[in-house]
Amino acid sequence: MRYCKKCSGLIYCLIITTMLFLSSSAAPASAGEVSVLLLEIEGGISPAQVHLLEDALEQAGDDDHDLLLLKLDTPGGLGTSMREMVKLIMNSDIPVCVWVGPEGAHAASAGTFITAAAQVAAMAPGTSIGAASPVSSSGDDLPETMSRKVTGDMVSLIKGIARKRGRNVEWYVKSVQDGISVDAQDAVTLNIVDFLALSVDDFLEQLGARGFLVAGNKVKFLKDEVLTVKYEPGLRYLVLSWLLDPQIAYFFILGGMLGLFFELSHPGTILPGVLGAFCLVTGLYAMSVLPTNAAGLLLLLLGAVLFVLEIFIVSYGLLSLGAVISLFIGSLVLFREGSPGLPLGTILGTVLTFVAFAGIIVYLVAKSQISKSGVGLQGMVGLDGEVIELRGERMKVRVRGEIWNAEADDKIFYEPGTAIKVIDSRGLTLIVLKKI
Repeated sequence: MRYCKKCSGLIYCLIITTMLFLSSSAAPASAGEVSVLLLEIEGGISPAQVHLLEDALEQAGDDDHDLLLLKLDTPGGLGTSMREMVKLIMNSDIPVCVWVGPEGAHAASAGTFITAAAQVAAMAPGTSIGAASPVSSSGDDLPETMSRKVTGDMVSLIKGIARKRGRNVEWYVKSVQDGISVDAQDAVTLNIVDFLALSVDDFLEQLGARGFLVAGNKVKFLKDEVLTVKYEPGLRYLVLSWLLDPQIAYFFILGGMLGLFFELSHPGTILPGVLGAFCLVTGLYAMSVLPTNAAGLLLLLLGAVLFVLEIFIVSYGLLSLGAVISLFIGSLVLFREGSPGLPLGTILGTVLTFVAFAGIIVYLVAKSQISKSGVGLQGMVGLDGEVIELRGERMKVRVRGEIWNAEADDKIFYEPGTAIKVIDSRGLTLIVLKKI
């Protein structure tokens, strides 16, 4: 068989071109200038941290950042919030890396899952990771049956994450089942994280030498080619991160139940009921019992109800104060800052408008009460009210939103809810008759 010179030359060119193409594809790409968005996450993991990560990923996409770096220091937190953060990290189009630092920091419990989910993870010397066994919101052990179910679910989750990222599956499983922890040096040796890094700059320098994946391609960069931008959380996160801390949320739940109980057992005290309702809704949201939309709507509705009650009940501003707080927190929970949410200025402007409106009402009501009190209890003669509680021959009545001791000279039976009219006063006790 004979080959023509033209055909052999063409085949030779094709072979050379193919080899050059394959060699260029296998070599790491040069990134040029790499833009990194730095996000600091400290404290317990709650819905506030989920919103923070969502906002940071959105900004990273809008501003064309190449990488999102989480500076992590957490004792753990809510399992539901941790799952949301893991899903965001694993499904992000923008690579997400984690550095556990500075020295003395830790990625415990929920932080272990977040670190495992990162494309590249590193730790500062003197830090630790692990202790990922599930516990109740109060920190106590779960009941035996529930513990088995929750632990099994968490084991399957962290096993899948570790396999996806090519890390030590066996250790991560033990961290959930046995609650073990290790320091940074052992974490690198056991392939729990990728390397040690003294600082954020050191992390980025080592990452540039190792490379990271972008759309399946490995990208390397030099230290001088890195542009780091720190993500600044807004007022929304600063408020919610405190309110939704798991430990504070636990006290919110207890305070809410106690406040409502006190209000129901002593009607008319107002302050315990207002605080109880607010604390209960906020606590349920922090514990992820209520979804974000439901919690925000309930707080807005609570604020509206409290404003209306201020018109009919003399609380000297307590109801209005509770309404303003509920409206503000409810707006922060329900609406995110910026597009497509509401600007913070809009939220503050709306709340301040309600504050001005409530202030006018409180002023007019207080002025009216002061003018009435100037003529003594005789100024209440002729006013209508109702019986709210019986104590033998004496009773508690509500007149113009205030609770008074009262007596009736007639022998007619009074029961709670009976309409009455004030006919006289004796000391600080009102004399009433059943209204016909």
